[in-house]
Amino acid sequence: MFVVLCLFLGGAAGTNKLDSEESGVRESGRAGKIVSSGDFTERPEENVLITSDSGGKLDRRAAERAARDITDRMKDLPEVRSVGEPVPAPNGKALLVPVTMTGDEDDAMDRVGPLLDVSAEADRAHDGLKIEEVGDGSTVKGMSDTIGEDFRRAELISVPLTLLILLVVFGAIIAAGVPVLLALSCVVSAMGLSSLASHVLPETSAVSNVILLMGMAVGVDYSLFYLKREREERRKGKSHLDAIDIAAETSGHTVVVSGTTVIVAMAGLYLAQEATFASLATGSIIVVAVAVLGSVTVLPALLAKLGRRVDRPRVPFLWRLTMRSGESRMWPVLLRPALLKPVLTLVVSIGALLLLALPALDMKLKQPGQDDLSRDIPIVRATDRLTDAFPSEGTVHKVAVRAPAGEAGQVEAALRGLIARAEGNSLFAHDQTPVIRESEDRRVHTVDVGTPYPPKNPKATESMKVLRGWVPQALEDVPDAESAVGGAVAQGADFTAHLEERMPWVVGFVLLLTFGTMAVIFRSLAVALSAVLLNLLSAAASFGVLVAVFQHTWAEGLLDFDSSGTVVSWLPLFLFVVLFGLSMDYHVFVVSRIREMALEGASVKDSVREGIVRSAGVVTSAAIVMVAVFSIFGTLNAVEFKQLGVGLAAAIMLDAVVIRIFVLPALMTALGPWNWWPGGTSGTGRRLSPVSAPAGGGADVPAASYTPPAAPGTGRDEAPSASPGHPQR
Repeated sequence: MFVVLCLFLGGAAGTNKLDSEESGVRESGRAGKIVSSGDFTERPEENVLITSDSGGKLDRRAAERAARDITDRMKDLPEVRSVGEPVPAPNGKALLVPVTMTGDEDDAMDRVGPLLDVSAEADRAHDGLKIEEVGDGSTVKGMSDTIGEDFRRAELISVPLTLLILLVVFGAIIAAGVPVLLALSCVVSAMGLSSLASHVLPETSAVSNVILLMGMAVGVDYSLFYLKREREERRKGKSHLDAIDIAAETSGHTVVVSGTTVIVAMAGLYLAQEATFASLATGSIIVVAVAVLGSVTVLPALLAKLGRRVDRPRVPFLWRLTMRSGESRMWPVLLRPALLKPVLTLVVSIGALLLLALPALDMKLKQPGQDDLSRDIPIVRATDRLTDAFPSEGTVHKVAVRAPAGEAGQVEAALRGLIARAEGNSLFAHDQTPVIRESEDRRVHTVDVGTPYPPKNPKATESMKVLRGWVPQALEDVPDAESAVGGAVAQGADFTAHLEERMPWVVGFVLLLTFGTMAVIFRSLAVALSAVLLNLLSAAASFGVLVAVFQHTWAEGLLDFDSSGTVVSWLPLFLFVVLFGLSMDYHVFVVSRIREMALEGASVKDSVREGIVRSAGVVTSAAIVMVAVFSIFGTLNAVEFKQLGVGLAAAIMLDAVVIRIFVLPALMTALGPWNWWPGGTSGTGRRLSPVSAPAGGGADVPAASYTPPAAPGTGRDEAPSASPGHPQR
């Protein structure tokens, strides 16, 4: 009912999309606001490009016949408002037929189909010519079809792959399906709630993808912690309902603590003071909150209803594998270096991570654009041919001026002077004369000045800086004028500079939060400080991997992308916050288990060994699921999601393997009793026998919530303290 209600309310309210013109920062943001205040009637524009099949000199007569044919066909369409005169390219290799559509830009993608059909028919009818269409509607439609197909494929792969991994983990079909069911219901609910939230904070197009990514990760993780613990308690002799109760006290508590930490960490993105980050933070917070809510309500209810049927139907070989008894042989062997030579292991493992992090020192940031897309996409190739023949249709700087209506003549004269000045400079395009637009109230004027260079070329940035210097000079005689230069290049440069300014605030907030949370949970400043340092180390190493893969060309063939020599500018900050949140899942889980062993009286070395061996199965299983889901995003065409997937997968793998198996145990072994400073433990320091339970226990309560068992015959099995309505076992 909750899921259906969320979907219904979200669908009824609709989604308030983020307006790119009003969401910018710095000067490009001001330019967007000036343009928006002019209330211009934006008509969607399409361009039919006619070139030679061979790519060489165009047969002018054949091209003009094709242009007349296209014009006649287009004029008959109800979606077409007007068709302009054909425009020849300066290099003689193309002819352009401009088409203006009816309606507005928002729904151009849905109505451009008949125009694309006309272009395709003309292409088939005129041999020797290549006829393509590029414009507001056709470009969005072409990209949406490609990216949409990418995400549909990712969704189709991610769910069966997650099920397969969980089937290996649990050995039973129903047990494997429960985490996926919870995760998918969380994602669907969060998308509905996100639509509601968008009316307070407008939503960027990437939110649904981030909700899917985060929802599958935390939804499966939380269920995995719960199911593993419930199964472990049943194997220790507890009744089915008692096992669920204990799982609620232990794994449920850890899920709430971890989820709360992720939520507050994601809230750090609001400090970026940028609409896109606020939107991503809102979507992430909603899906994590829903996952926590489902984990402590629906999940235990579902397990109580299923009873022992949760372990049916069993997959024979996998079931025997998951239910084998005795101590795991692999984890003690992997832990041996950290326990026997902690200082050496610490030096070697930290050195390896710092080596991986080294490329991050050369990280270059840039907003993604058309030049970052795969050239295998037809609309991208068509756009390349258009901008090659008509540079002014490619990278464009938007000059916006707002002044009193009485000064409109002076503003227009100043902009004409600006255009004339640009005509003599090679940094700007000269194939078409820029057109000055005036708002109906004559208060706002805009002009688009093109540059022949793609956004990733330094000369495009140079042309933007030159223009920003010229505009104030041109308007010196208009004292009341407010001006700004926007466009894709300006937005990218301003966004990157804004993030560099705000990043210390966000990072400081997340670090302070992580330290405070861990200090409160474990009552230990040493544990809190080590959590912060280890998370910083794994984040730095993942950034190094990101730079090594995407700023260079060696992985282009492997991951199917064209390197721009940069990392997407919004990614490091978002990745940093997400990693700190998700790493807390593992850290709280593992250190809780170690703390429990210490409270029972184990020595430091035995506490570390048993705590990690008992938790290794769940950490590994959860990490495999996360890495698998994140890696699928690395196969998408959009470079920002490709980098996000690779960065998250690398970080989780490093965190689960290097940090949890080598760095953390070596650090805790080397620190000894100082791990629990200043709180300490009440243990006697006795040694424990080897682990008798199978590897892969569930999450545990922190020390503050833990009460040793009082009933005889329970061994080291934990039991919640007696309280009204909760009898002592």
